[in-house]
Amino acid sequence: MLLASLVVIAVAYLLGSIPVGYLLVRLFLKQDVRAVGSGNIGATNVLRSGGKGLGAATFLGDVLKGCTAVYLGGLIGVALTPDAHLRTMQALAALAAVLGHVFPVWLRFKGGKGVATGFGVFLVAAPWGALSAITVFVLVLLFTRYVSLASILGAASFPFFAWLLVHGDRAPFFIAVQFAVALLIIAKHHQNIRRLLSGTESRFGKPSPHDRKNS
Repeated sequence: MLLASLVVIAVAYLLGSIPVGYLLVRLFLKQDVRAVGSGNIGATNVLRSGGKGLGAATFLGDVLKGCTAVYLGGLIGVALTPDAHLRTMQALAALAAVLGHVFPVWLRFKGGKGVATGFGVFLVAAPWGALSAITVFVLVLLFTRYVSLASILGAASFPFFAWLLVHGDRAPFFIAVQFAVALLIIAKHHQNIRRLLSGTESRFGKPSPHDRKNS
């Protein structure tokens, strides 16, 4: 069980740590996305760098790496330990993948905020909860134009949607990871929260020179 868990953690972390936005901007625009806008490697800041298509590609890539990490993590965990609980292994992979995105070893542990990758990991582990949370994200973004607020409320809503919509056995660790990932994403938006409260947060499509951490 310990060996299986370590392998799952390693594989999921390495997949999650792939800096998709950084690589795309470096490859196609010959820039370091960390020197643009918020300095973040997420889709919002890639979009801010002037690459609309790259922004969409970054979001999709971050979602896909999260999906892949959880899918493979579950398969590996059960293959190495046949009596392992699939959802527990998936949850372990989900947590490792999001931590990989937020703290990537390739970029000195300074990564993104985990929104797209978080959506990706739970799209496999708890699909209806993830789809419900992304719906909250889209609605909040449409009504407020604040990406940060949409991300925070989407993340906060996910554990509750998952609790209502996930069927079958729900292992304690599976539930704990849902809350842990949501809290991590919200915590990574702490500066955005301060700006939202002070009324200085920039809206989507209207970048602010003071926004160094909103992505």
